[in-house]
This record gives sequence, structure tokens and C-alpha cells, in this order.
Amino acid sequence: MPNSPGPGPGPGPGAVPEDVPEFDSAHDVRYAVIGIIGARLRLNAKVSWRSLDLDFTGVMFDGGDFSGAGFSGGQVSFSGAKFSGGRVSFDGAKFSGSRVSFDGAEFSGGQVSFDGAEFSGGQVSLGGARFSRGEVSFSGTKFAGGEVSFGGAEFSGGQVSFDGAEFSGAQIDFRRSKFSGGEVSFRRAKFTGGEVSFGRAQFSGAPAGQGFAGFSGAEFSGGEISFSGAEFSGGQVGFGGGIFSGAQVGFDGAEFSAGKVSFADARFSRGEVHYRGARFSGGEVSFGSAGLSGGEVSFSGARFSGGEVSFGSAELSDGQLSFNDAEFCGGQVDFRSTRFSGSQVSFILARFSGGQVSFILSRFSGGEASFNGARFSGGLVDFGSTRFSGGLVDFFGAEFSGGLVGFDGAKFTTQVSFLLARFSGGEVDFSKVADWSHQPQFDGDGMRPSGVRLPGGSDASGVPEGPPSAGP
Repeated sequence: MPNSPGPGPGPGPGAVPEDVPEFDSAHDVRYAVIGIIGARLRLNAKVSWRSLDLDFTGVMFDGGDFSGAGFSGGQVSFSGAKFSGGRVSFDGAKFSGSRVSFDGAEFSGGQVSFDGAEFSGGQVSLGGARFSRGEVSFSGTKFAGGEVSFGGAEFSGGQVSFDGAEFSGAQIDFRRSKFSGGEVSFRRAKFTGGEVSFGRAQFSGAPAGQGFAGFSGAEFSGGEISFSGAEFSGGQVGFGGGIFSGAQVGFDGAEFSAGKVSFADARFSRGEVHYRGARFSGGEVSFGSAGLSGGEVSFSGARFSGGEVSFGSAELSDGQLSFNDAEFCGGQVDFRSTRFSGSQVSFILARFSGGQVSFILSRFSGGEASFNGARFSGGLVDFGSTRFSGGLVDFFGAEFSGGLVGFDGAKFTTQVSFLLARFSGGEVDFSKVADWSHQPQFDGDGMRPSGVRLPGGSDASGVPEGPPSAGP
């Protein structure tokens, strides 16, 4: 802040005139200048600078107030600026045009805040920015149009927050960004439109809590979230507790060698989550305890050579879960203790040469699990201790040349079908079922196909005396 000079003798040679204010530090100078500019940008300014170009390229920032400013034209540049401390505020600002650039800026401390701002047009760009500490916040901001870009940015620390923001339009761009640490958070955000893209982003943060993109508790009723072509060699992406009543979340062509993507406790009533053509050689994707009452989750065309996809304890009452044309040569897909009261789980034309798909302790009271046309040359599909009291499990036209499909301890009061299935190797094992009320369906003259083991006491025609019904 400016200070008035004290009384004293008249000015000598080289002295500062009395009418020129003095400042205690360079910080005071910067803050005073920014204060004047900020006042001219506010909507109630008598003299408006809202459409002028402003250049802060390369400036060192340790504070500044642009709160309530209006940006309706012109360009404002913070390119290459350094934020090492203090707070720069755009709180409550309105962006209806113009371009604000933080391209190549360095965030090693302090805070840049857009809390409560409104975007109906224009662009804010942080392309190529580097975040090692500090925070950039868009909490409670409304995005009805325009664009916010972090394309090519590097996150080794710090935080970017969109917590509680509302997206009805606009585009948020993290394409080709690198996450080796830090956090990007969309907690409790509401998506009714627009797009958030992490296309070809790289998540390599290995330690827990690093390299994190979080959507916990967010509501998705429209718009799109894209991780297409992203690389996960570490770090985490979390949608835990999210509500999906529309919108699309896509991981098409993504590569998972490590790290974790979690939809634990999420609720799906509409919309789509897809991993089409994704590659899993490690890491984990979790839908544990999620509820699927509509919409679609698709892994069609994905390749599993390692890692794990888990639906443990999920409840599937409607909607569709698809692994059509997927390739399983390693890794694990786990439906342990999942409840199927509706919905369809589909492995049509999937190829199993290794790895494991587990339905242990699951409950089928409705819906369908389809392996139509699937090819089994290796690996394990395990229905151990599963209860079949409704719905359909169907291996129509499947080919068995290797591997194992097991039903140890399973209870059947509904049908399992192997019509038109071909058995040239491998094994389908019913020998230790707990309840044999409904026999599986096979083709032909009633003879048991080679490679199919039925409960003890079966005669030559494959009709089992079997264990008695164990009841529900």
C-alpha cells in the first residue's frame, strides 16, 4: 500500500518530490497496480477496461485481486508467470469473451482462485503450465460455455479443484497432460452438459494419493468425460459414490499397466461407461458395491493380459454390462458376491486363453449372463458356490478347446444352456454342485459331451441321479 512521506526539510538535489508516494516493497507496487487494473475491470467501474488487452507475461505473482471482474473482450496474458506465494483472485468474475492465458506458467506455491466465477464464453488456458505446489481453484464455478484448457500441463504436485462446480456447457481440456503427483478434483460437481477430456493424458504417480483425478460424489446427468487413449502406469482416478443418470464416461483405447480407476459405491441409472479397445496389463478397475439399475458399462474389444476388473458385491438390477469380443489372456475379472436380479452380462464372442473370470458366491435371481459364441482355449471361469434361482446363463455356440468352467458348490433352480456348444478340449465341471434341481442343456441324443463332468451317479446317457435339492 502507498505510504505518505513524513514532514521534513525541503527537497535537495535528487530528492523525491513530496507528491510522489513511496512503497515499502516491490510487493506493494505490484499489488497497487493490480488493484487499479482490477477496479477498472469490475462491472460497476466508471471507466471500463473489460475489453482491453493486458500483459502480465513473465511476472512474479505473490498476490492480486481481480474478483468480480468482467472479461468480455481482449486478451489477458499471464503466460510464463511465476506463482510462488500469495493469492490471485478471480472470484466471482464473469467470462463472456476474451482469452485469459496462463500458458507455460509455473505454480510452485500460493493460490489462483476462480471460485464462483461464471463462464459463458471465451477461454482460459493453462496449456503447458507446471504445477509442483500451490492450488488453482474453480470451486462452485458455473460453466455454461467457453473453454478451460490444461492441455500438456505437468502435475508433479499441488491441486486443481473444480469441487461443487456446475457444467452445463463448455469444455475442460486436460489432453496430453502429465500426472506424476498432485490432484485434480471434481468432487460433488454437477455435469448436465459440456465435456471434460483427459485424452492421451499420462498418469504415472505411483505412491498412494499421488497423480489423482477425483470425481467422488459427482452427479452425471449429461455431457461427456473422456480418458480416450490415456496411459495409466500409476496414479488413481476416482468416481466413488458418483451418480450416473446420463452422460458418457469413456476410456476407449486407454492403456492400464498400473494404477487404479474406481467406481466403488457409484449408482448407474442411465448413461454409459465404456472401455472399448482398452488394454489391461496391470492395475485395477473397481466397481465394488456399485449399483447398476440402468445404462451400460462396456469393455467390448478390450484386451486383458494382466490386472483386475472387479464388480465385487455390486447389485445389478437392470442395464447392460458387456465384454463382447474381449480377449482374456491373463488378469482377472471378479464378480464375487455380486447380485444379479436383472440386467445382462455379456461375453459374446469373447476369447479366453488365460486369466480368470470369477462369479464365486454370486446370486442370479434374474437377468442373463451370456457367453454366446465365446472361445475357451485356456483360463478359468468360476461359478463356485453361485446360486441360480432365476434368469439365464447361456453358453450357446461356445467353443471349448481348453481351460476350465467350474460350478463347485453351485445351486441350480434355473437353467444353464450349452446348446450348439462344441467341445474338443478343456473341461466343464458340474461334479461338485450343491443343488441339481435343473440340469444343463446339451445338444444331441442326450449323451454327455466329452470334457463335461456331471455329479456322481450319472448314467451313460448323462442323466444324473445327482445330489438332492438343497433348497434355497
